[in-house]
Amino acid sequence: MDQYIEFLGNHYMLTAAWIVLFFLFITSFVGAAMSKVKLVSTHDMTLLVNRENAKVVDTRAAADFNKGHITDAINLTLDKITTEQFGALEKHKSDPIIVVCNAGISAKTAAKQLTKSGFENVSVLQGGMQTWTSANLPIVKS
Repeated sequence: MDQYIEFLGNHYMLTAAWIVLFFLFITSFVGAAMSKVKLVSTHDMTLLVNRENAKVVDTRAAADFNKGHITDAINLTLDKITTEQFGALEKHKSDPIIVVCNAGISAKTAAKQLTKSGFENVSVLQGGMQTWTSANLPIVKS
């Protein structure tokens, strides 16, 4: 035990870094568990669309959307979501919504904004379109 205390005393910067990383890990874990926005896999997304009539919202730019998107996806960019220009999506506030972006990162921001705007059941496709296409699931080109 004395060796641990000596090590911690001699390497205070390393010790501080480990404590900060541990705190950030715990905060991230608790935040994800308590978040209203959940991550879904491609399998879960397919079930939601087929069984619960979930709406897919693709937040990528129109050019990327036209190159290939999930069937019946609604193209609604992040800037339109942040300015609450929901268009046709407005009438689906109680339906399940699955937000998709390229890699699943910016979709989380969009999903949080949708939740703040009153959408009740919002999820994010984990890994985004990259995961969808790597699983060889169908896409539609415009």
